[in-house]
Amino acid sequence: MKAGELCNREVAIVYQHENIKEAAKLMRHFHVGSLVVVMDTEGGRIPVGIITDRDITVEVVARGFNPDNIKVENVMSKELVTGSENEDVYEIIKKMKDHGIRRMPIIDTVGFLVGILTVDDVLEFLSEEMNILVKLFYREIEKESETKE
Repeated sequence: MKAGELCNREVAIVYQHENIKEAAKLMRHFHVGSLVVVMDTEGGRIPVGIITDRDITVEVVARGFNPDNIKVENVMSKELVTGSENEDVYEIIKKMKDHGIRRMPIIDTVGFLVGILTVDDVLEFLSEEMNILVKLFYREIEKESETKE
């Protein structure tokens, strides 16, 4: 399966110049733990970073900073790892493991944001795959029992 088929195409986004308080409000509004930081271009949105609720907690709240005075660009992860919508899900899983990340923006061939793939999405996909294998196993036993009667 390709990443573009599995990813969530409704991505919660924020811009670099927004303040952290606004980012937190967006996370609460969309019930998400991260926002993809984007830059608008003529053809679409290009992902330039990602910010998580943990980033806000550890880098702003725990350090006693005023969230009104801190911009997203000062806290976001700038070494963004993205996946292509044409990449196989198993390639994406390997990238996530190699980079120690749980969320990956998915881009098209031009580099525009098309979705986000999370560990939760991957776990759901893999559990469905395992369920199919378990059903196959039990179906084989059932079929064998029918032929031996």
